[in-house]
Amino acid sequence: MVLETSDSDDITAQAGGGLAEKLNDEVSMEFNFDDDPENPYNWPKWKKNILLAATAIIAFTGSVGTSIISPAHQQLIDEFGVSSTVAFLPLTTYVLALGLGPIIGGPLSETLGRKAIYIGAATVGGLFSLGAGFTTSFAGLCVLRFVAGFAYGPSLAIGSGFLAETYTPAERGLPSLLYILSPFLGPGLGPVIGVFLVDRKGWRWTQFTLVFFSVFSLIWVLIGSESYHPVIQRRRMKQLGITPPEKPIVGLLSLYVAFVFGVLFNFFGAFFFIFQSVYGFTIVQSGLVFLAVALGCAIGALDIRLCDRLFYQPQVRRFPPHQVPPEYRLLPAMIGSVILPISIFIFAWTTRPSVSPAVSILAIVIFGAGNINLFVSALQYTGDVYHRTNVASATSANSLARYGLAAVFPLFSLQLYHNLSVAWASSLLGFVSIALLPLPWLLFKFGKSIRSKSKYQTAMY
Repeated sequence: MVLETSDSDDITAQAGGGLAEKLNDEVSMEFNFDDDPENPYNWPKWKKNILLAATAIIAFTGSVGTSIISPAHQQLIDEFGVSSTVAFLPLTTYVLALGLGPIIGGPLSETLGRKAIYIGAATVGGLFSLGAGFTTSFAGLCVLRFVAGFAYGPSLAIGSGFLAETYTPAERGLPSLLYILSPFLGPGLGPVIGVFLVDRKGWRWTQFTLVFFSVFSLIWVLIGSESYHPVIQRRRMKQLGITPPEKPIVGLLSLYVAFVFGVLFNFFGAFFFIFQSVYGFTIVQSGLVFLAVALGCAIGALDIRLCDRLFYQPQVRRFPPHQVPPEYRLLPAMIGSVILPISIFIFAWTTRPSVSPAVSILAIVIFGAGNINLFVSALQYTGDVYHRTNVASATSANSLARYGLAAVFPLFSLQLYHNLSVAWASSLLGFVSIALLPLPWLLFKFGKSIRSKSKYQTAMY
């Protein structure tokens, strides 16, 4: 009788599940985004124009920051005692970063939405501009300006997406003109604004003025609405009780692994310059330094094996067959997330003639170990989470992001180290790795909850 009752319950549950799925499909069919009032194409003109103003203002803010400091050239020479050429670095590093920001900000806007990127640009850009205004170090000024430019950068790149998402082709002409005009006006008006500020208040007010522009743009961004259609669709489907298809885990892990892979290729582009200029290594000696990466990978592979034997395999005996929660794959990534920034900062601040090159090489070994720990752990986790039919798509997204950044990082690695020095250029990468550090720990803690919101995951345990 117990078996009969259980079978009956299973049949009822399956019937109920089928009915729920059918009802969900019916609701999905009723959801027509083309006619939905939340579709940006259907917004009233005033709502579209508010977002146009916000987009144009934040783009102007980012672009005016390029040249507003140019009239301060002589003041920078006098205050910091640098040469005329070096005094241009706060300008050039900002411009360089402005071009690099969209590499991360563009794809991220397709996960978080355009509005989140604009908010981040205005907030982070404003804060680092504030820091640039208060700094007493020329190196600090260059680094802070670089990060500010990196934050503002995406606002100049995703505007075209906003236009395509909000205005129909027939009405897009004037809004496109107004938006494109704003970042072009910035470099031209920057020196005009800057010359009055430098003459009457000093060069620091060129940075404080960027903060005011950022606050003003942030107000407009907060008033405006989200324009990216997939993000709006997901929100609307949740409001209507429809489960939207999401892959939050792929997006987050792809971002982290792509960054670490990019840092690795950044070193490929910079190692010869660093070890030849700092330690006087020959080209052959500099090439041999790359063996440290291979040694680190071997050590990292041993660590992954130990984690599997001591941490993952015991869970196999605790759970039913093939039902170990994927989060138990994340221990190597958690270890890697900690040792990566440690290795980068060791490399940053010990790579100097007064310190033995062995210390820098040891830091590279540690970096290689952290890199492989994170990479292998992320792939194992992804493989355990998604269906066989979806795992290829998930890993493909990871590979696209990883090799995309790996291809780009060497293009600016030498400029980065030339302009910021080994210490500050590497520290910049270290700060980003610290910002990403919590990700595997959060996935270990909240991974099951995140996976429950994804239509594609297979692991329900």
